[in-house]
Amino acid sequence: MSLVPGSVAEHTVCLLLKLGQVAFRLSEDQLDDLGLRVRHYSILQALVDNGPQPQLGLGTYLRIDPATMVSSLDTLESAGYVSRARDQRDRRRYLVQVTAAGAAVLDRANEGFDRLDARMLEDLAPADRAALHRFLGELASGSTLPALYDAVREQPAPKKGS
Repeated sequence: MSLVPGSVAEHTVCLLLKLGQVAFRLSEDQLDDLGLRVRHYSILQALVDNGPQPQLGLGTYLRIDPATMVSSLDTLESAGYVSRARDQRDRRRYLVQVTAAGAAVLDRANEGFDRLDARMLEDLAPADRAALHRFLGELASGSTLPALYDAVREQPAPKKGS
């Protein structure tokens, strides 16, 4: 049975929405064994990719709101995966950096994501997998979709039941 049955599947955005929900759920499940969530993974990977970052700048880079960023960093710090220290150039802010334990758990998470990628996309030929990755990367890094998302994020949340 299709994940997106009937004419709902005629809309690309509906396909992306359901597949995104499935990918998120499977990713959270894969990371659960490591005590991580997707946002924790994103933080660790960003720190490894970019080096130590100011806490606020890291949240902006990842589009994670400040309250969620603080909570996520508290969790990662308690687990020993990141450390926060005052920035020597600007004592008002904290720099976040990944620890050796954080880098090790990130390696395990990336191995898990490699397996999950292969499993989730096994119905596609290798060339189609590469094309899908390229197309999704173009959407994620283009000018349109990030701007649309940022504009919606800055709006007040809709009231439930409206």
